[in-house]
Amino acid sequence: MILRNDWYYLLLIFLIISCQNKESKFDVSQVFRYNEHSNISSLDPAFAKDQRNIWAVHQLYNGLVQLDDSLRVIPSIAKSWQISEDGKVYTFSLRDDVYFHEHSLFGNDATRLVTATDFEYSFQRLLDKNIVSPGAWVLQNVKSFSAIEYGVFQIELTQAFPPFLGLLAMKYCSVVSKEAIEYFGDEYRSNPIGTGPFQFKLWVENTKLVLRKNSNYFEKDSTGKQLPYLEAVAITFLPDKQSEFLQFIQGNLDFMKSLDASYKDDIITTEGKLQPKYKHLVHMKTGAYLNTEYLGVYLDHKNNITSNKLIRKAINYGFDRKKMIKYLRNGIGTPAVNGFIPSGLPSFNNLKGYRYNPEIARKLLQQFIQETGVKNPSITITTNSNYLDLCEFIQRELQNIGLDVTIDVIPPSSLRQGKATGKFSIFRASWIADYPDAENYLSLFYSKNFTPNGPNYTHFKNDNFDSLYEQSISAVNLDIRYNLYQKMDSILIDEAPIIPLYYDQVIRFSQKNIEGLGINPIDMLDLRRVKKVNDMKFKRQLP
Repeated sequence: MILRNDWYYLLLIFLIISCQNKESKFDVSQVFRYNEHSNISSLDPAFAKDQRNIWAVHQLYNGLVQLDDSLRVIPSIAKSWQISEDGKVYTFSLRDDVYFHEHSLFGNDATRLVTATDFEYSFQRLLDKNIVSPGAWVLQNVKSFSAIEYGVFQIELTQAFPPFLGLLAMKYCSVVSKEAIEYFGDEYRSNPIGTGPFQFKLWVENTKLVLRKNSNYFEKDSTGKQLPYLEAVAITFLPDKQSEFLQFIQGNLDFMKSLDASYKDDIITTEGKLQPKYKHLVHMKTGAYLNTEYLGVYLDHKNNITSNKLIRKAINYGFDRKKMIKYLRNGIGTPAVNGFIPSGLPSFNNLKGYRYNPEIARKLLQQFIQETGVKNPSITITTNSNYLDLCEFIQRELQNIGLDVTIDVIPPSSLRQGKATGKFSIFRASWIADYPDAENYLSLFYSKNFTPNGPNYTHFKNDNFDSLYEQSISAVNLDIRYNLYQKMDSILIDEAPIIPLYYDQVIRFSQKNIEGLGINPIDMLDLRRVKKVNDMKFKRQLP
């Protein structure tokens, strides 16, 4: 049973923490509360695949490096690093003030210093076939790694790969202690011991997860004050999004990340602005998100009309992306008229893509009919129910230009399997960046990455594209690499193996007394610098 009385939980947290530390002065007003719609599967960073896992793991662990809100790689446990001239060898110098969370397993001192040997162990564990971590691919281009000295860790790549530092910022690469892994065994998933700003206290699966402030955390703010500011983090697991919304509006949650169809019209306008009745209650922030929503076209269906570029271009010109976002997503998102690389990446460029032009669409369709003799061209778009409204909008728009459209709605699992096996001629898809580099997006169209052995779901093959891609993955100079990325994106625009729909946006709602909750293009929840201001001016008055 899920208890929904927020004050009950605050009391529960207080009692738990008080019992564990009699001398602790705990301020229940400094508990940050948010909800996940489904249970977290593991608090082990080796399994930090889904966002719900990643967010919790981020509070508990650190790696060698991290990303700031502008997606720049900055130090974390590694205070500095050097890269060899050939771009293959990375040498990291570690801080000497990072300690694991306190636990009796460390003996009398209850903790110990993180060393280079810990990273060597953590990386070996990530690659361990008995662990079967979904993050093992992060190290696929790594030739070797080792602790050179007590505080020096070195990684050698098989070939230069400039986005590699961004890969190391992923939570898979967090440091863990050998002692904790051996002590807890299979139960480590629910008994995490990291180095992060918060440490584990309580997990009642599908009900409540509680993290407590790490008083020994190594990072400080610009004034020298130790982070984090909050005393604790409390995560609930209400599966019903409408219930979550009501809890948030009533002030029982500090933060809400989603915008669900059941309440989106109530909280924001069609222009993407906060409804006036909520302006005195909550903050709303939006920003670029590294997610491109699109329709993919499987190009190995040689007998399907979508193998013809005229049809693919007609589809791209044939629907109004701006109107679609305004009325179906309440203005949240940016029309994808600039190629596949999303806004929010440093290499994004305002390339001329496909803007709504029904006249051009009709001409392309007529040219196709004349050249092929197919008098009544038709296509089928396969999607899941979550995106049915978008696909129905596209259906109506394309029928206005003379293209007949059928929509096939199937379960998400079937859609994922069918994409990987080339079952569908046109399929709805999205690509969320694993790391903040456009290579992550362009790899979807490299011919050596054909599914099921890679992410090339469209089976797009272009020799010029392949050549540019191979040049880009070894180009150390940023300007050169970004130029190559944009050339590849131009090829995708011209060949149209996909129909880009929109570049997604992060949307966040928080209570008025929450300060320091930033926003970033990878939608990471970072609570290190978050404060809850106790001020009577934030007294709630519901509409």
